[in-house]
Formats: sequence, structure tokens, C-alpha cells
Amino acid sequence: MDKLQLIPSHAIGTWLLGIIHRCLDAVGIERSKTLEEWIYIAIIAAISLCIGWAIRWVVVFGVRKLVSLRHSTFGTELLEQRTISRCSHFIPPLVFMAFIPLAFNSGNHTLDIIERVVGVYSLVTLGIGISAVMEFAFYRYNTHENTRNLPLKGILNVGRGICWIIIVIIGVSILLDKSPAVLLTGLGAFAAALMLIFKDSILGFVAGIQMSQNDMLHVGDWIAVPGTPANGIVEDVSLSAVKIRNFDNTYVTVPPYTLVSGSFQNYRGMKQTGARRLDPSLIIAMTSISRCTPGMLDKIAASYPAMKSFIDKLHQAGTDVNADPGIRPLNGTTETNLGLFRAYAAQYLLTSTLLNHDMQVLVRVLEPNENGLPLQLYCFARTTDWNEYEAIRSTIIEHFVTAAPDFGLEIYYGGSYDITEMPSPAADSQTDTQGKK
Repeated sequence: MDKLQLIPSHAIGTWLLGIIHRCLDAVGIERSKTLEEWIYIAIIAAISLCIGWAIRWVVVFGVRKLVSLRHSTFGTELLEQRTISRCSHFIPPLVFMAFIPLAFNSGNHTLDIIERVVGVYSLVTLGIGISAVMEFAFYRYNTHENTRNLPLKGILNVGRGICWIIIVIIGVSILLDKSPAVLLTGLGAFAAALMLIFKDSILGFVAGIQMSQNDMLHVGDWIAVPGTPANGIVEDVSLSAVKIRNFDNTYVTVPPYTLVSGSFQNYRGMKQTGARRLDPSLIIAMTSISRCTPGMLDKIAASYPAMKSFIDKLHQAGTDVNADPGIRPLNGTTETNLGLFRAYAAQYLLTSTLLNHDMQVLVRVLEPNENGLPLQLYCFARTTDWNEYEAIRSTIIEHFVTAAPDFGLEIYYGGSYDITEMPSPAADSQTDTQGKK
């Protein structure tokens, strides 16, 4: 290959070639056509890239100054996400492609290879810019418009994936000097293998659409997934995983399609209602249950004046055959000390300022077990805060434990409350929806 085939004879080429000759003579290296060509290529590439990076710096600096002078939220977020800087990466290779034909004779094979490599590099920088724009658009929508915290990151991942697949196909077609259509036709034979490779991504994308469409999951929701250790706050939903921070600050990742194909429990409704369920059970010794005597009723009426009207109404209803059935507003009777205690418990819950009376309040007897007869207190606290909730729960339990002996009942607390399902104080400060519902 002749020198003139690679290095042009115009003034720039001749000037650079003279500098190369003097440098080689200065260091005592014998002149070689191949060495001169590679040094020439390196110098041209360095000059072109330096000019390109300089132009990029000027453009980015100017745009940043322009955006910062406007003092807008959009501009501030644009700078914080480094979108302008990432989009400007395509400037140096464009400048290089503009300069390189001037430094070599046209039709040269080396020039053709260089242009192909730089073309692929330009495509990569274009992909970086497109991804940056897509990520910024997602950030803007997710921050300002996505008030329902829908899991939309999977759509962003799919968009970026499609963008890079297209860039890879075009890049390979440039390197091989083939039409992209030919490569796409050849990919049809590998469709089954591609589907197997991207199975999780495809399933995750479909699951993300289903969760968004059916409003199944939001970022920030407290969920529990049966069969897995996942029981905490959803921090991120991507194409391949749902990231959950448990109450003990451990992390669990679950594939999105696992949530869609199976079942999980979402406690979002608890936060929306502002109330948190209480359902403790007081286990009553069977041997302590007895019929009420007139003396016992008088004693209870004297000790708990609010119960006097209930007792009097039931006595009146017992002697009046035409009594209104609705005369019993409380869940209880005066036949047994347990029935009387049920009435007192219902009255206490219905008048307590700690509970939400717009929701269900219930006192009921459950099936007997080996420990005794469970009496369940079913109500809702007026808060979802963990500290306040526990204080209300403790207050109610302590009150009934101390009041039960006045009714001649022996009890101990043996509910199904599981502390392992409750959040830690550290986690509760970030989410007040945690805990067993």
C-alpha cells in the first residue's frame, strides 16, 4: 500500500507527515511506512476527539447556564439527572467523522474501517442519550404525575431494552456492511432461544402491566407474600424484581410474575382508612362462668354506673311481653357473668375515644379450646402509628384484665398476636402502614 493511498498530499497531510518524520529522526527510530501511518491515524484521532470534546464542553456549559438562569423546576431536575451531559456524548464522534475524511484519501480501506468503528461508537453514544431522555421523562412523571405510585419502572426498562436491541442490530449491520433487514431475518431462527433467555423480562413486563392496570401494587405499600420471607415495604418495582424492605431492615426480592400468578396481602387500605384493627382474645376459664344473682347485678350496677341503665332495661324487657327487641343495644345478657361482662366490654369499646366508631366494633365468644372460652374484642384504633397503636392495645387489654375479676371471671391473655409480624420502630418512622392487620 502506497503512502499516498492513506495519507493525502494536501498541506495538512504533508505538514503532519513532516512532523512525524522529524519526531522519528529525533528519537532515532527508523522510518517505516506502516509506523508513519499508525502515528498519523493516532494524531488525527486525538485532534478530532479533542476538538469534539471541546465543542461538547462549550455546548454543555452554555446549556447549563441557560437552564440555571431560568430558575425552573424542570431545569433544576434536568441538571440533577445529568441528562444534558449524557446527551452530549455524541458530539465528539460526530466531529471525528466530519474531520477524518479530510485527513485521508477517499476510497481507502483503512478509512472505511475507521468510519465503521466510529459509526458504531456514535450509535452507542446515541443510545446513551436516548436512555437519558427516557429516564428523565420517567423521573418527571414518577415524581410529579404518578400520585398513585404505580410501578412503572418496568415500562422504562422495556423501552431502554428495545432501544439498545435496535442499536445493537444497526451496529452489527454497519460492522458487517449488511442490511439490518438481513440480520432481522436471521434472528427469526433464534426466536425460541431469545424467548427463553428473556423469559423473566417478558413475564416481568406483562406482570407490571397487570399490576398497574388492576392497581394491585404501589411503591411504598406494605405487603406480605405467603411462602416467602417478604413482609415489608415495597421500595422498587423493576422489570425482573420487586424489592421489599422487611421490618427488620432486611431486603427480599420477588419476581413480579410471582405476585400476579399467586397471591399477596396489601395493607394499603389500612393507611387510607386511618384505622388499625385490634382483635385480641381474652381466654376465660370455663369454671369461672356462672349465672348472675341479684346481688351480683346490684354490685356491678354500683361499681359501674354506666351498666345500671342496661341492667334496668333488660329487667323491664323481661316483664313486658311487648318490649321492643331493639332495647338491647349492647352485645350481652344479664343471665351469666360472662354475658354481663360482654355487655360491659361492648359499652366500653363503643364509648372509648381511642377507637374508630365508624368501623366495626364487636365483642364475641369464639369456639372453646383446651385453655378455656375465648372472648374476642374486635375493633379499630383511630391511628395507624405503631407506637400509638400499641399504647391503645395495651390500655384496652389492661383494663379488661383488671375489670374481669369484678364480674367473677378468671382470664389470661392468650390471643394470636404475633410479634414477628409487626414492624420495628426504625421501620415504622418511614411507613405507618406496617403490622398485622
